[in-house]
Amino acid sequence: MQNRVVRKSNKSSRATILLVLLVVVVIVAATVIRSLSLSEKRDELAITEVQLEQQLEEANNKADELAEREKYMKTKKYIEDEAKNKLGLVNKDEILIKPKDRDY
Repeated sequence: MQNRVVRKSNKSSRATILLVLLVVVVIVAATVIRSLSLSEKRDELAITEVQLEQQLEEANNKADELAEREKYMKTKKYIEDEAKNKLGLVNKDEILIKPKDRDY
């Protein structure tokens, strides 16, 4: 009788060991899959970060250019240039010479 109990116990412990081993394999597999997924996501985010840094640099350069243009637009030179270009005005001591329109 005693041998029977021991045999059942061995079968039961083997099943338990196999079940635990199966659970460990499933957990390891899930961890590896998740790790690969996170690795791909990290690579995508690194590319996005580089692109955003480039966009930020371009935006900062544009802001600097606009600040310089704003400074220029507040000067007397800008007002004179605009009056000459858009309105055709000249200073008192200047002579305006315009080329003749040619018909080709």
